[in-house]
Amino acid sequence: ASLRLPEEELLEVLLFCVLWLWLIVAEEDTDSIDCICAKASRMMLGLRSAAASSSKRILKSNCVAAMSTNPSSPIVELRQYQLHPAATATYTKNTIQSSDLRKTLPLAFFGFPETGSITLNTAVHLYHYPEGTRQRKDERAALAKKDEWKQYLGGVKECMMQQKSEMFVEAGLVQEFEQVTGLEYWIKNDCSMNSGGESIVELRKYQLKLGYDTVPNFLKLYAEALPSKLNAAGTHPTTQLVTILVSDVGSLNTVYEVWKHGGKYSCGMEAMEQSRQASRGAKEWRTGIAEIAKLATSFDTCILKPSPFS
Repeated sequence: ASLRLPEEELLEVLLFCVLWLWLIVAEEDTDSIDCICAKASRMMLGLRSAAASSSKRILKSNCVAAMSTNPSSPIVELRQYQLHPAATATYTKNTIQSSDLRKTLPLAFFGFPETGSITLNTAVHLYHYPEGTRQRKDERAALAKKDEWKQYLGGVKECMMQQKSEMFVEAGLVQEFEQVTGLEYWIKNDCSMNSGGESIVELRKYQLKLGYDTVPNFLKLYAEALPSKLNAAGTHPTTQLVTILVSDVGSLNTVYEVWKHGGKYSCGMEAMEQSRQASRGAKEWRTGIAEIAKLATSFDTCILKPSPFS
């Protein structure tokens, strides 16, 4: 049977052979084959290291790139519907009953604030469109044509007092940490933000100073400090950083962390507090936050309770 290598591995084999032959021709002294192979291997390691460093620099330089002019670049939409307190129960009941319709969109989260910076009785929903603004336009237009959706809207529109939509991109550093899965993973694998009756989602919002360099500098400091927080001793096992979002349309120079705490058998609020206490003992995280504070104008948090279908 013939041996078929992946394209990248085949290229590495060919490059190694070229280096090996070049060393045989170029070396004035007569080295053994083992020595020549060792030299070629060291050169290959150097090339791999240089390529990895170059890739990391490119990734970090693009970690905050705003929405591309390419309409197929991934985007995240955060929508907030402020409800009349007397109509919240009606809105919630109808929304749960029509959840299958809403989930035809790439829904990552739907829930309501329990406490914090977002006004109570506000429906908060988060969508991840991997194919960008064109996908968002097409899928929302298709949903709007469905009679069942029109009927649902007819029953909930009067419940709403105000609607707000903002666009974000996921920071490039999401791809650098295995412990940060990103929203696309959650949607594709149908990971629940709910995970039982006690889980919560924590939104941590950094409003940064104006300036083109502010967000890149923030993300650089954040990426350097984050490992110590993620691996802090005593962190609750249910605590997970889902994603980091950077504003693109709306209030600019805004960064959100999206955390999930708790689960079926553990209280989300208790898990969050335990993980917060653990992070305060992470030296690199404390140092990083001290520098990040110099870039920020405000910092807000909000605790959200996921809906049953989220």
